[in-house]
Amino acid sequence: MKKILLLGWGLGLLAACSSDNVRYRNPYLPDYNFSVTIDENLPTNSGLTIPMNPVYINNGTSGVSGIIVMRVSSTDYRAWEAACPNEAPKPCSTMDIDGLNAVCSCTEPNHTYSLFDGTGAYEYTMRPYRVEVIDDRHIRVYN
Repeated sequence: MKKILLLGWGLGLLAACSSDNVRYRNPYLPDYNFSVTIDENLPTNSGLTIPMNPVYINNGTSGVSGIIVMRVSSTDYRAWEAACPNEAPKPCSTMDIDGLNAVCSCTEPNHTYSLFDGTGAYEYTMRPYRVEVIDDRHIRVYN
């Protein structure tokens, strides 16, 4: 009987676990499927060859308002939605890069988020995107 209860408890615990953090499930930002390969050899993306140098990329098909990508090391990149996560998209809601932070300039006061983990002192974090390292000069960002 104890084994059955323990098994039931364990299965219930596993079912309750989720890989998506609730703070990432954002009602303000629509979910657009995309996949973009970024070539660091291109002048517009060359900043990604330097660690801790975030780059804004807007090719018209990536994310809601483009993406912000940052190289942490040769195998670790972070990619985030560039739209302010705590408001509905509008013309001024694309975040600006300020050092290692992203800033929503159309909120008062400005909301600031870390480009390392996407957090800020607000209800929703920045929306993360997946990054695949293809080779030493190409990455793929997708959701």
